[in-house]
Amino acid sequence: MPKYIIEREIPGAGSLSAEDLQGISQKSCGILKDMGPGIQWVESYVTDDKVYCVYIAPDVDAIKAHADKGGFPADRISEIKTMIDPTTAEA
Repeated sequence: MPKYIIEREIPGAGSLSAEDLQGISQKSCGILKDMGPGIQWVESYVTDDKVYCVYIAPDVDAIKAHADKGGFPADRISEIKTMIDPTTAEA
């Protein structure tokens, strides 16, 4: 199944409290549970004004549906084609 990275513009994201992040996470997980096993949240990275989320989903429409149901922005959705890391440099 395809893997996607979602860029969410959320001003002040880096200043959200642990409780705020927990509440957002709980809301997201509740929506995902209702949507069924076809979509999965892998992890997210929080910066000053953006959150980058990695999801496994059948298509972009599933990502958009999750964002719409949760009221989350999904400013940019990109399919991950491949991954590289330092071991990629090894022969």
